[in-house]
Amino acid sequence: MNRRILRLAIPSIFANITVPLVGMVDIAISGRLGDVAAIGAIAVGSMLFDLLYWNFGFLRVGTGGLTAQAIGRRSLKDAMKYFTQGISTALVSALFLIAIQWIFVEGAFLFIDCTPEVETLSRKYFFIRIWAAPATLSLFVFKGWFIGMQNTVSPMAVDIFVNVVNLVASFVLGLHTPMGFAGIALGTVIAQYSGLLLAMVLMVLYYRKLFRYVDIWNDIKFKYMKTFYVLNVNLFFRSLCFMLIYCGFTSIAAKYGDTELAVSSIIMKLLMLYSYFLDGFAYAGEALTGKYIGARDKVSLVTAVKYLFGWTALLVLVSTVAYWGAGEWMISLMTTEQSVIDASAPYLIWLILMPLFSCAAFMWDGIYIGATASVAIRNCMVWACVAFYVTYFALKGELGMQALYCAYFAHILVRAIYMTAFAKKEVFAKV
Repeated sequence: MNRRILRLAIPSIFANITVPLVGMVDIAISGRLGDVAAIGAIAVGSMLFDLLYWNFGFLRVGTGGLTAQAIGRRSLKDAMKYFTQGISTALVSALFLIAIQWIFVEGAFLFIDCTPEVETLSRKYFFIRIWAAPATLSLFVFKGWFIGMQNTVSPMAVDIFVNVVNLVASFVLGLHTPMGFAGIALGTVIAQYSGLLLAMVLMVLYYRKLFRYVDIWNDIKFKYMKTFYVLNVNLFFRSLCFMLIYCGFTSIAAKYGDTELAVSSIIMKLLMLYSYFLDGFAYAGEALTGKYIGARDKVSLVTAVKYLFGWTALLVLVSTVAYWGAGEWMISLMTTEQSVIDASAPYLIWLILMPLFSCAAFMWDGIYIGATASVAIRNCMVWACVAFYVTYFALKGELGMQALYCAYFAHILVRAIYMTAFAKKEVFAKV
């Protein structure tokens, strides 16, 4: 079982680690443009896309879970049907996002409290990067489908390629052309379409024999998409809750000023560094859980979950030690602004504590997704979202900015407790 887990997890880890590194590079590039507002603008601009794209996270999650179960049933026709349904939904959704871009931005800045300098740069970033929407949403589907097919090598290749192109293009356009800050956004657009092209090439190379199962006009009829949509409505609300938490984190941080916003952006990037390692095993859990539930193999399912949590515990130990010994050094790598480095000191403790308590939440996420336990996933995130905001507003008077980190910690704790308590009913009872 360890071999199966590692075969699926290792490629995802290699791919995932490039994601936060590129985000760190974007912050590092903006931090060298000579303006603290540029760092905050990257955070706010990224948050605007989180507001959009997290709501469409179901395209990856739902496609992956359904495809994995189809493979467990050995139904290649169903696997291709879910891919067709995912891509058609992604393209229609992307056109909708492009159509409402101006309305969305104007509405968003009615609620985002930031300085005029940050707002101006954030708008510039958004109106360039939005044109990557068709590629970005389609890549969600490709990644979910590849994982469901028990193939994490292909999404690894795509993710690494996208992030390397993004890194190079943003660096060159941002620091070595007159575009400056706008070049960072254009680099992302170029990278997303480059990744989509590679994903299409990989699908043709490895799965062209399955194209005979594709029946586009039949597969996208409502009566055949009902299962896809019922699952994904619940996953949409899950994504909405994630958005409210993570974007709320950035929006609240912005109220404390540009320096605190820059600090929170950097701390969050470092917290995500750990989670992207763990997500490799969560993806393995998603693929294996879906496969074993589809095959009605309870013994293998229980064994897989046990081994997955063993690997999770090892990652927690390594991550905690790394943050303890090198947290301050990591922050200094991401900005040359001494005011930001000094202001980050009170929050370093969260880098040490978070992996210990977030490991179960992240691992169960992957397992629940593979089980397509969409109602439980939705309910869990609703309670986590409530915990986040209740904790912040209860503590902000006494703790100030620290209350925001306490709130993030509270939402993680709720997710871990809820999914552990309901695992027997929502996962193991399905086989």
